[in-house]
Amino acid sequence: MTESIRRSGEYENPYQGDQQNPYPQQHDSSPVSPVNPEWPPPPAQPPAAHAHAHAPKKRARGPVALLAAVAIVAAAIGGGTAYGIQELTGSDTVASSGSTSTDVVPSAARGTVAGVAKAVSPSIVEINATSNAGESTGSGVIITSDGEIITNNHVVSGASSIKVTTSEGKTYTAKVVGTDSKKDLALIKLENASGMKAATLGDSTGVQVGDEVVAIGSPEGLSGTVTSGIVSALDRDVTVSTDEGQQQQQQQGGGGWPFEFGGQQFNGDTGSSTTTYKALQTDASLNPGNSGGALIDMNGNIIGINSAMYSSASSSAEAGSQGLGFAIPINTVKADLNTLRAGGSDN
Repeated sequence: MTESIRRSGEYENPYQGDQQNPYPQQHDSSPVSPVNPEWPPPPAQPPAAHAHAHAPKKRARGPVALLAAVAIVAAAIGGGTAYGIQELTGSDTVASSGSTSTDVVPSAARGTVAGVAKAVSPSIVEINATSNAGESTGSGVIITSDGEIITNNHVVSGASSIKVTTSEGKTYTAKVVGTDSKKDLALIKLENASGMKAATLGDSTGVQVGDEVVAIGSPEGLSGTVTSGIVSALDRDVTVSTDEGQQQQQQQGGGGWPFEFGGQQFNGDTGSSTTTYKALQTDASLNPGNSGGALIDMNGNIIGINSAMYSSASSSAEAGSQGLGFAIPINTVKADLNTLRAGGSDN
């Protein structure tokens, strides 16, 4: 987010119409017809750049704009909005590229949103977390064939059960392996899973402002939604709460994850326990439910984990993308994997 940020994660469950940013263009993630390469093959195209995004959701205070976490939160039977989730187990090895130039997308479709969507969508999942306060919906990225998934900590913080749905519609039960609230990251593991399509993790140091990017996730529970845009800025300092009690208070109040940016607080008070991380900014449309999903370069490499979005709406029920999204750089994720597999820094 920029001057005002909102965290992705807590939104009311009722679906509310299309509130995407008017300028980022939404794309359908349905499978694309395969393209037969010409012969002789066309000259190789230079690899496209990569980007990141952050999608928080905020509850505006008076005239002040809000930023809300990008995970949808359904109202609990008692009437309050649910908060994130937490609990994990398991591990494996990750498909990782040494640079952002690894070609995941076939040459004939490289550099196209359709090509990226077809190649990467099978590695993106929808996450539904349940707690005694209600339910939350977010997204995740498969990083190993046996079902390790990276997502945001605020998507699964405090969860008693987690269900994961793949792009093919198959549902698994998942357990929390490790969480790192200081980086807003979590690792979960599918039970009895094998043969999953792991995403390729790129190199976020190669990302430049203006690089084209694609975001895939489950905004408002619409799984497999694809949007596109560019990297708008690098190294944005985003401050979030690390106190679970503070998070629950904000969520139950109907607001999104509390964020601080540029000396201003959004979506509520972040409290005394906070952490700040460098985020990638993107204008690719992000909405509640995109949290934990992928920000992808045009070669199909994951360069960020979407986590926050800015909105000028006065409540989570009215929030929608305004072209200011934020993502945790993928190099931050890769550096934290061993810690997460060992149970995380919160344990």
